[in-house]
Amino acid sequence: MCRIAGIISDTLTLSAMEDGVNRMCNAMHKGGPDGFGFHSLPALQLVFGHRRLSLIDLTENGKQPMCYNEQLWITFNGEIYNYLELKEDLIAKGFTFQNQTDTEVILAGYQAYGTDFFKALKGMFAFALLDQYTKQTFLVRDGVGIKPLYYHSDANNLYFASEIKAFTAFNTHWKENTDWPIYFLSFGFIPEPYTTLEGVYHLPKGHFLTYDHVSKKNKIKKFTNNYPAVVKTDQHTAETAMKANLDRAVKRHLISDAPIGVFLSGGIDSSLLSIIANEQHAQTINTVSINFNEPEFSEQQYQELIAQQIQSKHVSHTVSAKDFEQHIDQIFADMDQPSNDGINSWFVNKVAKDNGLKAVLSGIGADELFGGYPSFKRHQLIKRLKKIPRFLLKQAKYLPNDKLKRISFLAYENPIGEYLFLRGFYTPNVVGKLLGIPEKKVAQLLQQYTLPTEVQQLNAADRISWFETNIYMQNQLLKDTDYMSMAHGVEVRVPFLDQDVVAAALQLPTQRRFSEQPKSLLIAAYRKVLPEAIWNRPKKGFTFPFQHWFAQYQPMLNPQHYQGNPQALALLKQFKQQKLHWSKLFAIYQVYYRAK
Repeated sequence: MCRIAGIISDTLTLSAMEDGVNRMCNAMHKGGPDGFGFHSLPALQLVFGHRRLSLIDLTENGKQPMCYNEQLWITFNGEIYNYLELKEDLIAKGFTFQNQTDTEVILAGYQAYGTDFFKALKGMFAFALLDQYTKQTFLVRDGVGIKPLYYHSDANNLYFASEIKAFTAFNTHWKENTDWPIYFLSFGFIPEPYTTLEGVYHLPKGHFLTYDHVSKKNKIKKFTNNYPAVVKTDQHTAETAMKANLDRAVKRHLISDAPIGVFLSGGIDSSLLSIIANEQHAQTINTVSINFNEPEFSEQQYQELIAQQIQSKHVSHTVSAKDFEQHIDQIFADMDQPSNDGINSWFVNKVAKDNGLKAVLSGIGADELFGGYPSFKRHQLIKRLKKIPRFLLKQAKYLPNDKLKRISFLAYENPIGEYLFLRGFYTPNVVGKLLGIPEKKVAQLLQQYTLPTEVQQLNAADRISWFETNIYMQNQLLKDTDYMSMAHGVEVRVPFLDQDVVAAALQLPTQRRFSEQPKSLLIAAYRKVLPEAIWNRPKKGFTFPFQHWFAQYQPMLNPQHYQGNPQALALLKQFKQQKLHWSKLFAIYQVYYRAK
């Protein structure tokens, strides 16, 4: 796991490009503490940069940017979990290797199969690959979108990096995207492809950008398969297949030449990963847990139950309000973009780093794929509400309760309205008042947000799963996990998002994947090893006592911070009266914080 950056430019001098890439990489140094490298090709006006976090082949042989056969160059962020199988195939075809990395396998595979090889990669990845023979550079991002890859393209330049802060390190006067506060206050995050910077976008997951050094033009193409067709199957077959795929995924994700462990929160997902990892790993597995002084947030008894069952090397750390106060400024500094969900990830990765781990498995993806959220029970409610005339739905924005206000989103013809009904933050009338802009501008921006046609073809829980996976998880959980883990030089791996696990889940009929019991398929598949005490209890997500802690966080409580905005001050008052969720005020605070 690493950080990458690069510049291709017809207008900058070589020294300016090298200096720029150096600054970009230095801005991301926390995510690659084990080494730095860059490579210049003056003939193609190109500079690649790399910050390394060593996990496979810890020697200097793994240094990047890496060359293959004097023709191909790559700067790579991620892990390819099936690289050993791919390597065997390539060796059989006569290809030779100089090191033990998965990086070299990407280069040899591209030489053997061209861009068709990208779809054979199973893992999390974002990389830039230069083919000097064809004079083309490819930017490539994995099909699940686990790793970020941002880019800016204009008539004369192409810039790319793993973090937004790299672009402002290159150009401190880079213009802001003036629409980002609208997206942030509406969604609670900035949805892809948009960022806080003008003209800087996420490369879409499962796509690659081809830059032609001769024509100076680029195009983006999808390399992953479309949403798979449903395959009829009985319950026993579904359980057996899911267990086989997840077992194999965890085994793949444990490949590392550096210390590795599992985040153990005490819920179904992390408990399963810990149990499977213990079965698949030859050595005693490391488990890491977070707890709190506030007993209503503690999951310690469930964490200890699993740790004792598998006899793991277990670390439990208590995070206090004092810790929050001590580290909140650093957490802000480590946020690559505004976030309402990254603080917990920052702390759990800090504990992992403090205990000598460089890679940790996380349960992200299980809730989204297997119906773990309350939203999965609301598809019928959405269906009923959408039968109400649109002009009446629009009036819901005047209702006093935030959740009721969100009914107004169902008046949108764009299905993004359904997502915003489920998880949106503020309605356009409130956002407009907070930002001092017309409500109509906010509503138009949201209704124009483009979704793939595949979502229109889905119904019921499958549709909710699409929203949770491709909007919430994609833009909130994965993004926050990436930059908050990299802030500590820790790689987070997500076996539930293994390509085979995801494909197998999406091919299941609705009634096999979802039921009244959240994640029933996973529970049934592992009923022999997963204790009933873990799954037979009310769902309690991994949450911090933020409502209590932010109630003491004076900068957010200071009325002067909100520049006299009546709407912001009214919401601040609601928070102080314990009538507003902390994340809602925190979102406003961040908008005003960045505007200073």
